[in-house]
Order: sequence, then C-alpha cells, then structure tokens
Amino acid sequence: MANSLLTQIRQRRLQLSLKQQDMYMRVGISRQQYHRIEHKGNPRLDTLELIAQGLNAELLLIPKEYVAAVKKLLARNVVSGELVAEQADEQASLVDDPWQNLL
Repeated sequence: MANSLLTQIRQRRLQLSLKQQDMYMRVGISRQQYHRIEHKGNPRLDTLELIAQGLNAELLLIPKEYVAAVKKLLARNVVSGELVAEQADEQASLVDDPWQNLL
C-alpha cells in the first residue's frame, strides 16, 4: 500500500516535469532525502503533507467503496486532460483578473 503512494508521488512529480532536486526549492527536502522517500521511504505524515503541497496535490483518505470511482475519474482526466487544462486556465485567469465576471 505504501508503495502505491510512493508511486503516485513519483508519477505526480513527473507529470509536473519536476526533477527530484526541484523538490528542495519547493519543500526544503534535499535530492538525496527525496530520492530515499520516493523509492523506499517510510515518510512521516508531516513530510508527506509537505511533499503533497510541493506537488500541488492533496492527501486524502478515500473510503474503500469509493476507490474504484475515484481511480476511474482520475484516469479519465489524465487521458483527456481537458478538465485539468480547463481548471488550470481558470485559475490562471483569476490570478490575472480576480474581478472577472463580478462587475
């Protein structure tokens, strides 16, 4: 189970086109320390929270009865990329113009 989480962390880092050494600037973890966590680690919860924050992600507990639905939703978004791209565009436009659609 922990291996699945470590795999997810690695996949998210690669999805963001980040190198292990980039994590130092994002969360203050050296490349060596991050490598150890990603490949065979048993990180503490606070370390996992820092890594999630650095990867622009959330740590969640998902009830077992919803795991299949969540995986299906995530797979659909990864394949199409449309929803993810739309959300990124929406967030970027709000940063550029926070008053958008309010006036």
